[in-house]
Amino acid sequence: MSAIPSPTQAHPRSRPPREQAAQHHAEVRAHSLALAAGLSAEDQCIQSMPDASPVKWHLAHTSWFFEAVVLQPHVPGYRPFDERFFYLFNSYYEALGPRHPRPQRGLLTRPTLAEVQAYRAHVDEAVQRFIADSDEAAWAAAQPLLTLGLHHEQQHQELIVTDLLHALSCNPLLPAWRPAEAPALRLAATAPALRWLALPGGTVMQGHAGPGFAFDNETPRHAVLLAPYQLADRLVNCGEYAQFIADGGYQRPALWLSDGWAAVQAGGWRAPAYWIEPGDPRAAAPHWQVFGLHGVRPLDPAAPVSQLSFYEAAAYAEWAGARLPTEAEWEAAHGAEGLTQMSGHVWQWTRSSYDPYPGFRPLAGAVGEYNGKFMVGQLVLRGGSCATPAGHTRPSYRNFFPPGARWQFSGLRLARDGAC
Repeated sequence: MSAIPSPTQAHPRSRPPREQAAQHHAEVRAHSLALAAGLSAEDQCIQSMPDASPVKWHLAHTSWFFEAVVLQPHVPGYRPFDERFFYLFNSYYEALGPRHPRPQRGLLTRPTLAEVQAYRAHVDEAVQRFIADSDEAAWAAAQPLLTLGLHHEQQHQELIVTDLLHALSCNPLLPAWRPAEAPALRLAATAPALRWLALPGGTVMQGHAGPGFAFDNETPRHAVLLAPYQLADRLVNCGEYAQFIADGGYQRPALWLSDGWAAVQAGGWRAPAYWIEPGDPRAAAPHWQVFGLHGVRPLDPAAPVSQLSFYEAAAYAEWAGARLPTEAEWEAAHGAEGLTQMSGHVWQWTRSSYDPYPGFRPLAGAVGEYNGKFMVGQLVLRGGSCATPAGHTRPSYRNFFPPGARWQFSGLRLARDGAC
């Protein structure tokens, strides 16, 4: 998957040049189509579980966002491509009307893929015309929403990759998403021996501040008091996680949170989601293998372990005599000398619940539903993965998933209390 240029770093109250906005919009939209290039119509319609969505739905939903949030409210006389699409491709915005049930998105064989592509072209042309021709008042009102829509689409670009990978993992043929000879995602560096870095703690500032885009859940910036702590200089790798498995990690309830142990039992978990153990009917070798974007490969002991739930990350940390960092610890350490693999490999589970920051207020209007209403029952992940579009994240970025989610590129970094 090729990287896209870094997003326009525009604060909602600023007015970037319209030419820059038009170019950014074109680049982001083109990258979504590039991700889908080479996929069959069948590939793009499949939905392997309720938490995932078909590629075709992602392509349509991101177009719906621009149509429903930018064009219809801000372009007088705008004519939608198809009024029915407002129902089919709304995700969870109650303020924007009813929607097709999420678990049934894979049943939408109609509209066809060609119609969805035509829908995207219609919306793209209308957005580009709006950027070029709108008056200053309309542009000032809509530009922050356009910027939000581009970052929203980048989030869905990552979901296109992770959702389709899950679907392919359910196929007994374990087909590759991209052939091995294609340019790979950013590969993990060879991992050196793990070292502990001492961080002083104290009063630190957390959250986004200054110019540049941020989601509302990254604000407001606020002070946090941290005790001295230690952070591993790199991510836990597959070789280390294999030792946890060999030591009976999935058979020892004392290592697990109660809900995590229940998930292990209910799901029959024995390893990360896409690992294939020796003796598995799908195995083509007498050693551990891993299914990924380029098909089945031998397990690379030096690669960061991935496709872990929060429960598995926490259990490994307990086994290792450590813990997961809080999101404030992770953010405060960002940029510290000696830290590696902070972004571009796997999302890193933290021990922090996804809660509002002190003084948080959601955005006005329908986009106020973007983040705030999900601030319950989720855990925060930090960093960014190999499937995250280049330039999309920043140190204050807060990703979040329920603790049992394990189809994302999610792994862990260890933390400990006190000074070294």
